[in-house]
Amino acid sequence: MSKATPPLFKNFSQRKSNALPNKNWLYFPASILLFLVLWQSLSWIVASDLFPSPIAVAQTIIQKTLYGDLIKDVSITLARVAAAFFFAMAIGCFIGVLLGLKKRSDLFFDSWLIIALNLPALVIIVLCYIWFGLTEVAAITAVAINKIPLVAVIMREGTRALDPKLTEMSQLYKYSKTRVLRDLISPQLAPYAAAAARTGLALIWKIVLVVELLGRPNGIGFQIQLNFQLFDITAILAYAFAFLIVIQVIEALIIKPWERYANRWRAS
Repeated sequence: MSKATPPLFKNFSQRKSNALPNKNWLYFPASILLFLVLWQSLSWIVASDLFPSPIAVAQTIIQKTLYGDLIKDVSITLARVAAAFFFAMAIGCFIGVLLGLKKRSDLFFDSWLIIALNLPALVIIVLCYIWFGLTEVAAITAVAINKIPLVAVIMREGTRALDPKLTEMSQLYKYSKTRVLRDLISPQLAPYAAAAARTGLALIWKIVLVVELLGRPNGIGFQIQLNFQLFDITAILAYAFAFLIVIQVIEALIIKPWERYANRWRAS
């Protein structure tokens, strides 16, 4: 039989645990440092231009930033990602909420959604370039079409999970539609929208690179295709990691804080 901890010792242990510094932030830099050490070690072992070291890649990033068009290409790719992300989130959220609210529509269009989810991204990109030509409209449309089904599925599940008791309460107290949308529906859907945004950003920027590689004259994807022809592995990794750093900064400064804000009511 276990003895209960006296209140004095319980308070002391609680104060001690609260006094301990939170070291969770150390995991991320430690993980990145280990990755770089392993990468550098492998590059020493391989000792080939086909496996450049992180130091060589970092030097190329700095060189192309100062004397090349790295910033211009990153900005162009980022603009395409932002445009495709906006259209995919807007259209996907509308379709997802509609299917979540209308059961008959969901049953009818569910097969369409499954087909769209399983359609290869490359097929959609090629079709858009054939139909609309090698234009910005075709590129952004192709990326958005690839992302819309995933957003719609996540938002449909979020709409299905809305608490009916809160809806009944709003009807009982005769809440206005604006107040129901602002105070009851939006907080419940916000975590699903944040999840769709986070997964969407990771998916969209990868598809944008494929779109640029196949049919655009600028951007990170075009530079990767160009350096592939030159067999310059260091430059390929430099462009890829430069844009990856930008995406990680966006996720750390915008997506993650928004996700925490959207889930704040669950913690309380």
